[in-house]
Amino acid sequence: MISRPLDLLSGRLKLRHLVLVTTIAEHGSVLRAAEHLHLAQPAVTRGLREVEQILGVELFRRGPRGVTPTLFGEAFIDHARAVQAELRRAGDRIAGLADGETGTVTVGTLLAATNVLLPRSIAALKAERPGITVIVREGTFDSLVPRLIDGGTDLILGRLNPIEGRPGLHQIPLYNEPTLLVARAGHPAGHARTLPELLGYPWILPLDQTALKHELEQVFQREGLPLPENRVECTSILTIRSLLLATDMIAALPALLVRTDDQLAELPVPLASVRRSVGVTLPEARPLTPAAKAMLDHLRRQAEALQHELPMTEDEAARPTG
Repeated sequence: MISRPLDLLSGRLKLRHLVLVTTIAEHGSVLRAAEHLHLAQPAVTRGLREVEQILGVELFRRGPRGVTPTLFGEAFIDHARAVQAELRRAGDRIAGLADGETGTVTVGTLLAATNVLLPRSIAALKAERPGITVIVREGTFDSLVPRLIDGGTDLILGRLNPIEGRPGLHQIPLYNEPTLLVARAGHPAGHARTLPELLGYPWILPLDQTALKHELEQVFQREGLPLPENRVECTSILTIRSLLLATDMIAALPALLVRTDDQLAELPVPLASVRRSVGVTLPEARPLTPAAKAMLDHLRRQAEALQHELPMTEDEAARPTG
């Protein structure tokens, strides 16, 4: 029974212990972890026992098919990954400060930034600094935030989701982008003008935990309509595009994604209230590495250029230019 806080800075706990525990968790097996680390299995077993003795708790539950983390194990693994991520960032930062040409930046990306902004920004960054490695992880905002907080991701690019109740985060808006109703070119609903005309077709909707799904629900509610019963819920742009091209499905997608794909067509049913604010979500207290700063600089430059390619809202078009 642990009756007082543990002193993990006494020198007994080593970095190799953290690497060992996270590797076991990733591979689900002491044997596979040993093979990955190029160590003998008894050495890994002994190292795990050392960590458990230091902590005074069992980190993994042994079973016939491998090991699974206990409640204590899950908590310790989260911190062990965060420590390793910070050490990797320290190495990247020192290397970046030394020559300004190397390092790694990990970008979490949402649907709104996948098709145009991010590829253009990566291409510009690599042309300027080919030694920087860019890692891209796609997901929903909720799934990407934990990796941003623990240091596994440098920034999240995409639709700016609300961050109230998420301390330690701040956001930089880059541009506003309309959301359009989209189908394949030549879709039979190409001349539809109202939302009820589209309910007879299958739809692709975002997942429940996304802000876009909530906004689309509000659009349907305002018109007194239910959500389409015949639907798929998905945020993978590759899957969405394939379904749109192969079927009569309809989806709500970012304007830039549609305008750069001649096989997709905008349906003339407006979603005026659904306009995305695209930007970057960052950790508030943790400074960016030089590689991440360079990535952010290029995102800002490319976003500024993209402003001229975005369709204006009716309000924007009505503003005087003089």
